[in-house]
Amino acid sequence: MTEKNKHNTDNEKGLVFHIIHGSFVDGYGIRTTVFLKGCPLRCAWCCNPEGQASYPELKYTIKDCNNCGRCIDVCPKNAIKVNPLLEKVQIDRKLCDNCGACIGVCYTGSLQYFGTYYTVDELFDIIKKDEQYYRSSGGGVTIGGGEPTFQPDFTYAFMKKCQENYIHVAVDTCGYATTEEQFRILAEANLLLYDLKSLDPNAHTKNTGVSNEIILSNLKMLNGMGKSIIIRIPVIPRLTVTNENMEIIAAFLSRLKSLERVDLLAYHTYGTIKYEQLGRKYKLSTQANIQELTEKTKRIFERYGLNVQLGG
Repeated sequence: MTEKNKHNTDNEKGLVFHIIHGSFVDGYGIRTTVFLKGCPLRCAWCCNPEGQASYPELKYTIKDCNNCGRCIDVCPKNAIKVNPLLEKVQIDRKLCDNCGACIGVCYTGSLQYFGTYYTVDELFDIIKKDEQYYRSSGGGVTIGGGEPTFQPDFTYAFMKKCQENYIHVAVDTCGYATTEEQFRILAEANLLLYDLKSLDPNAHTKNTGVSNEIILSNLKMLNGMGKSIIIRIPVIPRLTVTNENMEIIAAFLSRLKSLERVDLLAYHTYGTIKYEQLGRKYKLSTQANIQELTEKTKRIFERYGLNVQLGG
């Protein structure tokens, strides 16, 4: 079985694709955000496509390639060839099985992996270095992704390790938790950053690939449990926020008693380079005035008594 098709079943290790230190977003205070690989959703606007698959993926940064050809010589699948027009190598992703042989001979660093495995202790040792900042600012660790509950055993073990050492843990989740093992992560986190993409089930399925039924059901259940919740809404014109649905979303959120804040995340295209590095095309585009739509949404939400923040 190739790495491309193998789902990580080692409960002691988690697959991480990025770690950000000294973050002032993703929760309160100064935080370290750990991004885990694997997600059940396929949002059209996803800015972290490297977080979708549950296995390490080959990352190719074409501008760093010097066309030395070493990767071509070692590829067992003949997936790498020279593109004469670009004078750079080109990867056939259908043939590539992410074996990593090319990475070992790439001296420019243009070929790397998206995704590194860590044990709970290894990852904890990394985040513990920032502990003084957590203490002084009321911050902590945020586990995001991807979707943290997609690696339920590792995420839960890492979360409990942090909590046992009195480190505040926020979980940034899409809410698509379908098992008890996944839901317990949401139930025991200190803070939930809960993504809300659409209340319309048809629109949600069309734009993310899954129904929102479980997501909304879990949100209502967690709200009933009194969990601390920050709702995060990506402001994507015509897809998540429209002139027609702003009031509907605001009314829904105003009924959540555990809601502490609503973060409006304006649409951006900063992640398009990652699609190129994965050999994929970014298909979404919009010419709408994002700032105007975001500020209008904020004003309407505030009329419903909601605490709203731009970004987060």
